[in-house]
Amino acid sequence: MITFSNISKKYITPHGSIPALVDINLSVPKGKIYGIIGKSGAGKSTLIRCANLLERPTSGNIIVDDEDLTTLPPTQLRQARRKIGMIFQHFNLLSSCNVYDNIALPLTLSKTTSTAIKKIIMPLLELVGLTDKEHNFPAQLSGGQKQRVAIARALASNPKVLLSDEATSALDPETTETILQLLKNIRDTFNVTILLITHEMSVIKTCCDFVGILHEGKLLEENDVGEFFAYPKTAVAKNFVTASFSTKLPLNITQHLQNVSSADTHPIMRFYFMGDAATQPIISQLINQFRLRINILQGNIEYIKNHAVGTLVIALSGNANDLQNALNYLTSLNIHTEIIGHVPNNVIAFSE
Repeated sequence: MITFSNISKKYITPHGSIPALVDINLSVPKGKIYGIIGKSGAGKSTLIRCANLLERPTSGNIIVDDEDLTTLPPTQLRQARRKIGMIFQHFNLLSSCNVYDNIALPLTLSKTTSTAIKKIIMPLLELVGLTDKEHNFPAQLSGGQKQRVAIARALASNPKVLLSDEATSALDPETTETILQLLKNIRDTFNVTILLITHEMSVIKTCCDFVGILHEGKLLEENDVGEFFAYPKTAVAKNFVTASFSTKLPLNITQHLQNVSSADTHPIMRFYFMGDAATQPIISQLINQFRLRINILQGNIEYIKNHAVGTLVIALSGNANDLQNALNYLTSLNIHTEIIGHVPNNVIAFSE
């Protein structure tokens, strides 16, 4: 449904050209939600603006619904864009128009009759849960309600594709959850293909079918979401995955945490379980095979698209050789380990 073929984008400045996208190749299947994640400056916004040629790529082809947008003359490009809805981070609503008129804007501009507009807008108001806000103005709405208006407006032209540019980054977590559920409902109801960009791994986990990592303008890795979380391939992807499971340590631990080990301390470690390792009896193996004493401080396992992933924070006690052998064993199982620090022996108790 959406194909980026050898897409590159360079910005020309007085000091030379700056590459924003470098040879991007990706495909978004029909009826799926594809999330692009990356840090600020990775090229995410440029990528999504290239999808409907708001930014024209320096080279390469953008194909949407079997139509190469990069080869279309202006009149045909305008027609093709009507099949592509866009949702913006800051809503982009007209403050002087009420909810109904904001949603109707694309239809009004295309000279659709008022009777036909009403037949389209009223079901959309119901879909996004704003039937009681029809006559309200943007200043009277919450952030989540404004984004629902923007989503309804994007659907008014009956698009085949939705582009979402950080649509939830300005919203609180609870509202974000409801907007993501709405996007999934829209995908399921209308079989719309959705391409979204985000810097939040929670959005990818909650909403997407596929994910791509954008880093310094390059698509480093892409995969099914479950496979991505369970088996990240690149260092950048692993960092995103592990960061999404990081949790705060208990206060009684952080108060005594030291950077350097000594004879009077023992290590605090965080394990990141991905794929098959998340369901293995790791703790019992560490105790029985390496003669370690263990105190579990925190733990969490999630199932993402039927793949188990999670994190575990433990305190360990044992001799140095056994500890090192245990770390080597965990590495052999593809379990990412991190020594958070060391705490005095009298802070945490271990059963004998």
